[in-house]
Amino acid sequence: MAITIDLAGQVALVTGGGRGVGRGITDRLLAAGATVAVVGRSEPDDLPGGVTFNAADVRDPDAAAAFIEAVVAEHGRLDIVVNNAGGSPSVAAADASPRFSTKIIELNLLSALHVAHAARSMMTMGVIVNVASLSALRPSPGTAAYGAAKAGLVNLTRTLAMEWAPAIRVCAVSAGAVRTEGFEDYYGGPEGAAAVEATIPMGRAASPTDVGDAVVFLASPLARYITGANLEVHGGGEALTLHGLLGP
Repeated sequence: MAITIDLAGQVALVTGGGRGVGRGITDRLLAAGATVAVVGRSEPDDLPGGVTFNAADVRDPDAAAAFIEAVVAEHGRLDIVVNNAGGSPSVAAADASPRFSTKIIELNLLSALHVAHAARSMMTMGVIVNVASLSALRPSPGTAAYGAAKAGLVNLTRTLAMEWAPAIRVCAVSAGAVRTEGFEDYYGGPEGAAAVEATIPMGRAASPTDVGDAVVFLASPLARYITGANLEVHGGGEALTLHGLLGP
């Protein structure tokens, strides 16, 4: 019998699931048969049919509890939670205000903790996947607070995996460069983006669905003995320091 991934009957929640990497995750969960709900600040115009949307600020623990309850009320269960919401503009640490750094850490670390905590009370069994970054694993000049928050997210993943096993598996995906809608603008245009991709052994940045496939694997029964793991999805790694192009 061929090995397949079938998430039919599973209900998944993806924060920031309407755009960028989150949309790739949403699309691949749908392709695997899951029912998907997404959470974001504003509803995208082009969500796939059947995907439900909840408007909320994931940094607010009360909002997290409310949208988790709403998803369970609508779909009757919650099996997979993907903490994808995050990101940061590039700002040198010396120029970043305390308010800016606080908001970046709230979005990239504390939101995942709040969502995971709220989801845990509504799940008897399940999987939580936290979307981290290679910035968690190497210096992150220009995005210091982001890199520190993602490093914290990897540690949070390992800690919750130990505390909540065996009922809840908790894993992370650390993505490298991903060709989202804003990829070229982030690296200064097509030439800068091409220079970044030239440093990647696989010869290209990831697509959002590459990250989505990693999430689907970790959420599936094929990963039933995997928890506390951080799966690096980076095409062989980055050598961006050669071009002064480190970033999330």
